Amino acid sequence: MQFISQDGKLICKSQGETLMIEPWGRDSLRVRATMYPRFTDESWALTEAVPAIRGVVETYDDLHREGDGEIHHYEAARITNGRISATVNRSGILCLYRDGQPILREHYRNYGTPITKESRCLKVVSREWTPYVGGDYRLKVRFEPNDGEKLFGMGQYQQPYMDMKGCVLELMQKNSQTTVPFAVSSLGYGFLWNQPAVGNVSFGKNLTVWEAACCKDMDYWVTVGDQPRDLLYNYTAVTGRAPMMRTDLLGFWQCKLRYRTQEEVLSVARKYHAMGIQLDVIVIDFFHWTVQGDWCFDKTYWPDPKAMVDELHSMGIKVMVSVWPSVDRRSKHFNEMAERGLLMRTERGAMQTYDYQGDCVTLDPTNPETRDYVWEKCKESYYDLGIDFFWLDNSEPDLTKYDFDNFRYYIGPAMACSNIFPQWYSRIFYDHETALGKAQPVTLLRSGWAGSQKYGNVLWSGDVPSTWESLRDQLAAGLNIGLAGIPWWNTDIGGFMDGNVFDPEFKELLARWYEWAVFQPVMRLHGDREPFTIPALDDRDWGGGYLHTGQDNEMWSYGEELERIMKKGYELRKSLRPYLEKIYREAHENGSPLMRAMFYEFPEDPRCWDLSDQYMFGPDYLVAPVLQAGAASRQVYLPAGRWQDIRTGETLEGGRTVTADAPIDSIPVFRKLV
Repeated sequence: MQFISQDGKLICKSQGETLMIEPWGRDSLRVRATMYPRFTDESWALTEAVPAIRGVVETYDDLHREGDGEIHHYEAARITNGRISATVNRSGILCLYRDGQPILREHYRNYGTPITKESRCLKVVSREWTPYVGGDYRLKVRFEPNDGEKLFGMGQYQQPYMDMKGCVLELMQKNSQTTVPFAVSSLGYGFLWNQPAVGNVSFGKNLTVWEAACCKDMDYWVTVGDQPRDLLYNYTAVTGRAPMMRTDLLGFWQCKLRYRTQEEVLSVARKYHAMGIQLDVIVIDFFHWTVQGDWCFDKTYWPDPKAMVDELHSMGIKVMVSVWPSVDRRSKHFNEMAERGLLMRTERGAMQTYDYQGDCVTLDPTNPETRDYVWEKCKESYYDLGIDFFWLDNSEPDLTKYDFDNFRYYIGPAMACSNIFPQWYSRIFYDHETALGKAQPVTLLRSGWAGSQKYGNVLWSGDVPSTWESLRDQLAAGLNIGLAGIPWWNTDIGGFMDGNVFDPEFKELLARWYEWAVFQPVMRLHGDREPFTIPALDDRDWGGGYLHTGQDNEMWSYGEELERIMKKGYELRKSLRPYLEKIYREAHENGSPLMRAMFYEFPEDPRCWDLSDQYMFGPDYLVAPVLQAGAASRQVYLPAGRWQDIRTGETLEGGRTVTADAPIDSIPVFRKLV
């Protein structure tokens, strides 16, 4: 092993591999390795300029005592940046330390420098490069596990678990699954897998393994701190922080699948206005267009969108329209985009990536020409009419089949870069709107990646079912995606699919979901409501009604009791506006999520590290959603201090679990008192 100190970086070379460790932000190190002559120098998620820091690099003798008592000396090297340090021994095995205490060590069971006395003959190496014939590498990076460790973050996965220890996760974007590969450890470190390649991670009891299906470099970043908020601060300092959210978007957003005509949108808006309910945003969902990829209103159903937008603006309502990345072969733009190379490519078989309501190919947002082209069309058809925001649906992207090995982008094979798709997709709009001088562009997306927070992205949890199990999963997803650095998040209130408007059990679920949404970063009523009995407008309606429209989904659509509950929640949300501004500002300034796991605010309380069914909304409000059908009360843990039930004004002493009432029109929420 050859050790080189170069400009405050530690470079280690052995058997064709180059390993480089360098300071990258406060108390943080970036670790890269490659089997090529040089690194690609892709920044991926590490986009922010950081102060130039020279690490302290030293070589030394590594003392290792064998079981027979004999001491062996091996050459090794160390690099230090503040509170974090890393050592590499002569076999290339890397170990990371926080304040001199080990936090991560690569797993190695092979001949060479002894790491442990046992299992040296398994021939397992820490960084395993498997070459593709004539191409790049499949990479596995193995670490020793830490007993008793808890791991959080990683984006959103449809499961009830917050603690990822023991979980196996796909590193790939899918509808309702968002990969943001940043993990927060209870041992005081954060780990970013800075690879947009598809793959997997296993946080096993016996082994941690990160895997990239196709890459040129290994690339990860590690930071240390005393508390989770320190880790989020360091992480968002190098990947970017959310801009300041517009204050006129903090209230209530209305949408459904789907408003089919201009008149439907206006009639809904007019009724809310007459009721004294101020909509911040109304959303015009999919198939308001002619065919996918035309990116314009269908004049048959939307004869004067400019007049519609003007009327909505006169009521103080902003307008958001859905934009999909799929381009139908029938689209007026398809041939030009295909000819200019603005679409995804298939490696074999037919040129098709998506087949819902058409034979489609997905645009390629990694190509700067694509981004300019799509923005030009959307600007002309939407932005210039006064449309305020864009809903970038299917932003994983949704694919007919997740055969990543069959797709290729402008920047490389899909296996190597697919996870960054939603981020580049959002930049079609963020970058161009910013260039035009628009203040605080906001987009609603179904997916994201590390660093997406800096591009004005509001993520939502996808097309999830209307079930109690799904409600529970969304809570875990929302807390973990916040810990992965993305603070702007929400769900479809009531779930997206399977909710029957005439079913009393669904109405109960909808009430509980709505009450929880009052304490989400964005409060948005959406869903594809059953039964699908509304007839098609005409036989142009994509197959004589095959592309259905669900039942009504407004506050008044579910009867008097639900309308009362929703109005009550709306008024509560209005009263929270000054507080919402405060916690959005915290996200902007230091990377804190709005929805915070209990341990984020109370890291010294061991009980809080085990709680996943309640959370802090900012620093002051403890929110305990009702997650079971028929529940009229629930258990709530109050950390030490004084707490006030916001519904009754009753003050309680913390440091204990209480039974809180949960009538059908409210969930338990407690305000922390100074």
